Amino acid sequence: MSRVRPAGGPLPPERVTGAATSVVELYGRPGCCLCDDARAVLEGLRDELGFALVELDIAADDAAHRAYFERIPVVRLNGVELFDFHVDEAVLREALASPGMI
Repeated sequence: MSRVRPAGGPLPPERVTGAATSVVELYGRPGCCLCDDARAVLEGLRDELGFALVELDIAADDAAHRAYFERIPVVRLNGVELFDFHVDEAVLREALASPGMI
């Protein structure tokens, strides 16, 4: 993964846009092909749907590694887990369109 941060660390400015109202976090690790697939889907939707995308390397944080190791990639929206293993584009669109849903 490129430009990742350990859980709890500061958000890299290039990964968070000021206009975004929702934050999508992608928990993964380098060399994970499913993580690469999830990232590609999220990056493809980010500008259209207006969310900030933050990548977190579970290998850089022991607690995150224990919590997510067998489930990556894990995708959270505004702190709520939505997906593991893959991103369901329709569900993400619905969740972003209905903020009260989460």
